[in-house]
Amino acid sequence: MANGIEITLIGKPGCHLCEDARLVLDQVVSEFTDARPAASVTVTELNIQDDAALAAKHAEEIPVVLINGNMHTYWRIDAERLMTKLTETTDA
Repeated sequence: MANGIEITLIGKPGCHLCEDARLVLDQVVSEFTDARPAASVTVTELNIQDDAALAAKHAEEIPVVLINGNMHTYWRIDAERLMTKLTETTDA
């Protein structure tokens, strides 16, 4: 994504870790964009049940968070680490 940050959350319905990840992700993105109104952040969610390749690759890791297509983390999101990564990505 040109001049912006694209975050992808890979998970599936009924996954409690995925729900937790979504809450942390929403909070961090909100705080980040409040502090940096010019920042462009897009969040996309993908469901491993809709994509056999994603399921094969990430079935044991969900939720997975990608930032601009690169693996950031899986299972649990650390809010501070995510905020640091978003800041570094914007400042780069």
